[in-house]
Amino acid sequence: MAVMRNGVLGVALAAALMVGAGGSAGAVGAEADLAHHGHVSLWDGRLGVWMVSENLGPADLPQATVRIAFSEPMAGGQELPSACLWSSDRVVSCRTGELRARVGVGELALDLRTAGRPDELTVEIATAWRDGAEDRNPVNDRHRVLVLATGDPYVF
Repeated sequence: MAVMRNGVLGVALAAALMVGAGGSAGAVGAEADLAHHGHVSLWDGRLGVWMVSENLGPADLPQATVRIAFSEPMAGGQELPSACLWSSDRVVSCRTGELRARVGVGELALDLRTAGRPDELTVEIATAWRDGAEDRNPVNDRHRVLVLATGDPYVF
C-alpha cells in the first residue's frame, strides 16, 4: 500500500511509474546512460542514503525515477524529500529531475529510522523509469549494498 503524503507529487510520480512500463513521448527512442553512485550508512536504528544520479548520455533525459528498497522495514510516519514518496514500508521512489547528457546531476539524501534496530540490512538501488529512453548499460544504475550497523559508509 503506497503512502502518498505529497498529493500532487504522489499522483505525478505514480503516473510516471505507470507510464514508464509502456514508454512515454518524452524520450522514446533516445539513449541515456543513467548512473547512481553514493553511500549508505546504518547506525543506532538510523539509515542514511546519499546518492548522485547522473546521465552519461548521449541524449538528455527530462525525468527519471529511482527506486530504493530496504530488506528491513522503515519506521512509519517519516517525511521524505519533496521529490520522493513511500511505495511501502520497505521502498522509496524518487524523481531525479532533468538529467542533461554528461552534465546533468541529481542529488538525493535520505535520513530514515528503521522499524527495529537491525545489525545489518540490504539496500537495493535501481532506475525504475527513464521516460522511455533506452539504457544499454544498466549495470551502473543497479546496486545491491549490504550495510552493517557500524556507522561506516558503504559505497556503491
